[in-house]
Amino acid sequence: MENRKSAKELRVIAEGIRLVTLQELEGFGSGHIGGSMSIVETLAVLYGGELRCDPGNPKWEERDRLVLSKGHAGPALYATLSLRGFFPKEMLSELNQGGGHLPSHCDRNKTPGVDMTTGSLGQGISAAIGIALGNRMNKSDSITYLIIGDGECNEGQVWEGAMFAAAHKLSNLIAFVDWNKQQLDGFTKDILDVGDLADKFRAFGWFVQKVDGHDVGAILDAVAAAKEHEGAPSMIVLDTIKGYGTFAAGVEGNHHMSFTKDQMDEAVKKTAEKLEEARAAAAAEEAARRAAAAAEEAVKKAAEPPEEQPPEKQEEPAEKAEEDEAPAEEGEDNV
Repeated sequence: MENRKSAKELRVIAEGIRLVTLQELEGFGSGHIGGSMSIVETLAVLYGGELRCDPGNPKWEERDRLVLSKGHAGPALYATLSLRGFFPKEMLSELNQGGGHLPSHCDRNKTPGVDMTTGSLGQGISAAIGIALGNRMNKSDSITYLIIGDGECNEGQVWEGAMFAAAHKLSNLIAFVDWNKQQLDGFTKDILDVGDLADKFRAFGWFVQKVDGHDVGAILDAVAAAKEHEGAPSMIVLDTIKGYGTFAAGVEGNHHMSFTKDQMDEAVKKTAEKLEEARAAAAAEEAARRAAAAAEEAVKKAAEPPEEQPPEKQEEPAEKAEEDEAPAEEGEDNV
């Protein structure tokens, strides 16, 4: 797409989302930190420019849509939407508050920018398929994005949906599976091992890519390839770490976990430092880009032929000018 952000610019967005998500959770002493942290980079790529939306008009009919089927990762999506301008950052204090706009799991009727109510695992894929199919019937070029969890793939509805989407060749559906290897009550391999998810979706007829889910550049390239692919829905398998970038990374019981003030303070501090490092790297990249553009322009100008100057106007001799201007003497015919 035009004006795609660079990986360094997307890294700034990702660290910003991670920091705001931590700040959103820090006052509670517990929360869905694991699954929120593992999808931060994907949200950065989507809301950094790949997902077409209008924060000033969240219900814009021609927008792309995201179904966050693993609705417990709502805190990360809320942080993203606030940074994107869908609602003021102050609203993040309403997380999990009765009567607030940010429930524990996503609710399309309460939060500006949320396209589907989710949290009942396995059902998001059906909703996303319905949206994608409806858009195709309406001849809309909107794309439907879907994020599901690897533990969620224990649900049979996921595979019914996978079969349906492939049979109907829904190439306007781009899905991600957050392969963080953990679910609510343990590691996926110990609960109900689903095996190689890439091979499974490929066998169902999907166009499948597998990438490092914390590499924004790799995710960006995968989304671009998915948009180009015709004749099948796309699945991007994100190899991630649950709780990535924080004290919750890879530890047991990190689906919804308690944390101490010291743990959270340290996580916020480290993430803020990473954000500043990312900003510095992006600024250096932009400065180098501007310098290169200026140098290229200078070379072009130097290679251009000099502009032709118009010939100088020749002045008439002073004597002739005086003769032309002299008045006729008295007695002469002034013809």
